[in-house]
Amino acid sequence: MTEAGIELERIMLVEDEEDIRAVAELALEAVGGFTLTTCESGQKALETISEFDPQLIVLDVMMPGMDGPSTLKAIRRHPDFSDTPAIFMTAKVQPDEVDGYLSQGAVAVIPKPFDPMALSDRIREIWDNLDQEG
Repeated sequence: MTEAGIELERIMLVEDEEDIRAVAELALEAVGGFTLTTCESGQKALETISEFDPQLIVLDVMMPGMDGPSTLKAIRRHPDFSDTPAIFMTAKVQPDEVDGYLSQGAVAVIPKPFDPMALSDRIREIWDNLDQEG
């Protein structure tokens, strides 16, 4: 998945709700120090992914049009991003729902609402665990 020891810098956030995008942007850029690009839809993510070249993708599950799982499926068809780790963010976190997201290729699920002050640390923790697995 990731090469051991590579520091996470570039994150793509795909989230249709503007207020959640704004909070996550503040949490990841100001608090976490990440370089972030935000997309308000799965279609926008597909249009900008090659240009931004994210190391990690954070996807809302429920979005109008193309939902998170559909967006991830489309991203996986892109040869440059077939192995890019993806995290789903959702309020739907029953154990069977989480298992479903993981089986669709997500490396983790972050429950909504999330703690903006802890979001960067949680994402770093997930990233560091990928290093150990890979």
